[in-house]
Amino acid sequence: MIAQLKGLVDAILSDAVILDVHGVGYKVFCSQKTLSNLPALGEGVVLLIETHVREDHIHLYGFASEEEQAWFLKLSSVQGVGNRTALSILSVLSPFDLQQAIAAQDKTSITRADGVGAKIALRIVTELKDKVVAMPAGVAALRRGNAPVSNQPQGVFEDAVSALVHLGYQRSAAVNAVGVALAKVNNTSDMQEIIKVSLQELSA
Repeated sequence: MIAQLKGLVDAILSDAVILDVHGVGYKVFCSQKTLSNLPALGEGVVLLIETHVREDHIHLYGFASEEEQAWFLKLSSVQGVGNRTALSILSVLSPFDLQQAIAAQDKTSITRADGVGAKIALRIVTELKDKVVAMPAGVAALRRGNAPVSNQPQGVFEDAVSALVHLGYQRSAAVNAVGVALAKVNNTSDMQEIIKVSLQELSA
């Protein structure tokens, strides 16, 4: 099985890249984020590869990082989420943003991906919510710096997040901002100060 390809960028298609590896052209399907970060034609690149073999085809899926590859595998494990759908999600959400959305149970962010409706998004956040911390850099979805949300007063945290959501912010963004605020304020029961710092983080 092919685990990695190192070659020259021969062509960039709408959903894939053609890699020239010693004269052999490999078609590798990638997320739009990976495709947009590829070097110019003729330049070298290394992609991590997932090889999928079926009776009627062999497809190669390429990733610029271990985090993206890991999330592709996790997404593909969810019922109803195929390989192309997983790439579609990774095209609109980086691994960090995806972890953040799942930690916050933010279905709306995931439905931004083509072909992902509310039902699939709900299934994703439900089935993967317990696997966020286990993924590479998963804790980053719930914290910045050294302030894990899990160590903060949950009532205060949820109330602050709820207040920001009612102000019109997406839940995933609110989760991140409140996590930062709780790391900065001295009195974690001062809701007014937490909201103030959270809003500063959101406007930064």
